[in-house]
Amino acid sequence: MTGPTIAIVGAGFSGTLLALHVLRRCPPDVRVVLIERHLNFGRGQAYSTGNPSHLLNVTAGRMSAFHDRPHDFLDWLQSQLPEAEDATFAPRQMFGDYVRSLLNEEIGRDGARLELVHGDVRRIEKAPDHLTLRMDRDRSLHADLLVLAVGNFPPEPPVVADMTFYDGPLYRPDPWAAEALEGLDPGAPVLLIGTGLTTVDAVISLLDRGHAGPIHALSRRGLLPRRHVRAAAVAMPEEPFPTEPLALLRFLRRRAAAAEAKGGGTWQQIMDELRPFTGDVWQAMSMLDRRRFLRHARPWWDVHRHRCAPEVADRIDDARARRQLRVRAGRLQRFEVRGDAVDAVFRVRGSDVLETITAARVVNCSGPSCDYDRIGHPLIRALLADGFVRPDPLRLGLDVSGTCAVLGTDGAISPRIFAIGPVTRGAFWEMTAVPDIRRQCEMLATHLAGRAGHVRQQRAVA
Repeated sequence: MTGPTIAIVGAGFSGTLLALHVLRRCPPDVRVVLIERHLNFGRGQAYSTGNPSHLLNVTAGRMSAFHDRPHDFLDWLQSQLPEAEDATFAPRQMFGDYVRSLLNEEIGRDGARLELVHGDVRRIEKAPDHLTLRMDRDRSLHADLLVLAVGNFPPEPPVVADMTFYDGPLYRPDPWAAEALEGLDPGAPVLLIGTGLTTVDAVISLLDRGHAGPIHALSRRGLLPRRHVRAAAVAMPEEPFPTEPLALLRFLRRRAAAAEAKGGGTWQQIMDELRPFTGDVWQAMSMLDRRRFLRHARPWWDVHRHRCAPEVADRIDDARARRQLRVRAGRLQRFEVRGDAVDAVFRVRGSDVLETITAARVVNCSGPSCDYDRIGHPLIRALLADGFVRPDPLRLGLDVSGTCAVLGTDGAISPRIFAIGPVTRGAFWEMTAVPDIRRQCEMLATHLAGRAGHVRQQRAVA
């Protein structure tokens, strides 16, 4: 009798890290199948960038894949870059190399327990005692437990008067696609939709290519990510964290003012102080308060919580000071194509004034699509159609339990299908940074080890 099989769909950071933790926690008879639709296992979108100027947004000392080996990434990084330190913001591609090296080590240690499968899962079929994964090229796999680690999906285009512009040659829907910035005249104006971290990456890529033309960044509020600072720790008295949005905002402001008054303290340190408890605060909020937070506070939370490495922030500040990068706040109304250029007409925030940005290319950097009712991926559409999953009430991802089990259309908790990573942000909120995903992987791996034991017992009884 073979042991239980755990299939993980998606071999980016979340899926790969979960596979490593499952193998650490499960008996030798448990087999893990890691499935990836792209050829690049172990990296995912965030860490596949080939640009060394794209830096991590967390320091090297906090990026270990393992809680019980806190300096694992730093030790690996110093073997590649001897000058690296705990506070180094390393290139993201190097973190991808690190994750891939961990995967290679695991395969070398016991390749029989871990199978890598390149392919696209199209549908899941349930049987009383197993799941069948229907794949491309008429292939299928059987698994006892399944984890969806599907990561992020490309951003949705903003609603404008005539949506046909998005089918034209001047628009790029995916900022990470190889052709997003290809073929641009170095002096041509570019419009980036969004002003978050993806936009920051796009600006850095343009600058690295020698782009000299205007770079326009437009979002509803025109907020850019703040910068990380290197500052000495300031001792602060412990206080309970409020869970009502307005009270939490006042708490953070008061703590930041107190830290700065002590001398050397910064608001960045106060935001980081909250970080280990962010998921708890989110889960303690009522649904009404979560909606209020998303509607009123989310943009400011994002730019203060998800910050830029100082080296990156310096280049962004320089581009703004030279007036090459121009950040605007407003809502897109329409696009008017004029030959090889387009006029993007937007309403200036807080007024009825319409202004125009002329660009040779428009790149959507507005952030990942989260509303699973509108995502066209075949597996997601099949899971929804079959009632195996449902979007969470806030439309941030899929609805999951506290142990990451998906909830079906009827609200029932699946005993065999789970989800991990950004897809679970509706339940856990902070599920994009490595430390947060690592904690989730460790929790789910322990739970899956228990579920695998239950599968083994059921087989023995049968």
